Amino acid sequence: MDQIALVTGAAQGLGLIIAQRLHAAGFKVVLTDRQLDMAQKAAAQIDARGETVLPLKLDVTRKADFEQALAAVLAQWGDLHVLVNNAAMTKATPVMDIGPEEFDAVLSINLRGTLFGCQVMGAHMVGKGYGRLVNMGSLAGQNGGTATGAHYACSKGAIITLTKVFAREFGPHGVTVNSVSPGPMDLPSVRALVPPDKLAQIVQGIPVRRLGNAQFVADQVVRLASPEADFVNGATWDVNGGLFMR
Repeated sequence: MDQIALVTGAAQGLGLIIAQRLHAAGFKVVLTDRQLDMAQKAAAQIDARGETVLPLKLDVTRKADFEQALAAVLAQWGDLHVLVNNAAMTKATPVMDIGPEEFDAVLSINLRGTLFGCQVMGAHMVGKGYGRLVNMGSLAGQNGGTATGAHYACSKGAIITLTKVFAREFGPHGVTVNSVSPGPMDLPSVRALVPPDKLAQIVQGIPVRRLGNAQFVADQVVRLASPEADFVNGATWDVNGGLFMR
């Protein structure tokens, strides 16, 4: 049976790396992004022939977009087994400077997008009796954030809680729900967000004294997306160099 995975925010950054690793592991992959042209370019990087990758436009703030994406995947490949809720807006605005519009935008993309994805794709998976939902949390949602804004940290902490809620809801129906919470990753987006001097300070505060490997994070997602991950449910997998220890 072909395993089919949909990744949100997959046109670049960590989302694209996750999509690439899923594809390398044998999954057919649906790449979604708010900008269809970017999703198409990313899909061409993975499979120029377009036989095992499907690019779609998806705005995670719109539940109808998830419903339309699901319908398109079912029309193309007949099923969906995995959803990776990766799309996110990252802001580093100081807490006293966060305005209502920016706060709502970050929470809408990060948290509401995860809610809608779990609702729509999770309902399909429950109906089929099998599925894997993987939500991207963050170290910021566990320690309050050191390089990101309070709104981003709040959204990621809520995603970890939402993961537990859906894990209890869907677990009896063969659908597991887990999250992965990376610390600072060695990614262009991180280097663009954090000034070099501050990033150097952050690295010195990490027990392993280095930024994280995004490829390894993607491999953790692939592991949680596998059929063998049937006894991992409601968990948060930490990849943070020891910045947050349980």
